[in-house]
This record gives sequence, C-alpha cells and structure tokens, in this order.
Amino acid sequence: MKTRSETYQMEKQLEWQNPAPGIQRQIMAYDGQLMMVKVKFEKGAVGTPHTHYHSQATYVASGKFKLNIGGEEKVLEAGDGYYVEPDLEHGCECLEAGILIDTFSPMRQDFL
Repeated sequence: MKTRSETYQMEKQLEWQNPAPGIQRQIMAYDGQLMMVKVKFEKGAVGTPHTHYHSQATYVASGKFKLNIGGEEKVLEAGDGYYVEPDLEHGCECLEAGILIDTFSPMRQDFL
C-alpha cells in the first residue's frame, strides 16, 4: 500500500469515492501521520454516527451541516470548523449542499 500522496494534488485528476448515498469523498494529501480529505454532501445526506481512533479536525468549506459530536448538537456553516477527539461518536446531516475538508491524524488507511 502507498504510504504517501504525490506532492501536488490536482482536483481534476483525483478520483471521487462514494462512501454513502449523497456523499462523495476525494482523498487529497497524506502520509502516515496526516491525511486531508474533501467530502461533498448533497442536501439531506447523512454522515452516519461512527467512531475511529484518529484525531479529526474539519473545516466547513461550503454549505450548512447539523453536527452531533459526543451527544452535543450544533449547526455549522461555511467558515466554521470542529474537532473530534479519538473514539468519540460523531455524525452529521447536510442541511444545505456543501463541502467539508476533513483532516485526520494518523492517516485513514481504511480510505485507501
């Protein structure tokens, strides 16, 4: 398995994955310690509640999302962000179509 991305990521050359209905994911830069992922949501799409051992920090690039992190709900929109500590349950519902930029440490090998 490849352990790092190319130095430059050109959006038009990167494949989109379809992890769930109404959700597309594009793997951007990564190495063993860090990963950045672009996630595109259609209105109404749901990021099913889940946990993972990675630290996660996410930036809302566009759209509006209802987040539930550890039982606390908040609505976030473009320019906002959030942090998820390892093993804390989290999920979201897309209220207005948009894009999240997820970062993970260490990288998500399960995404490759």
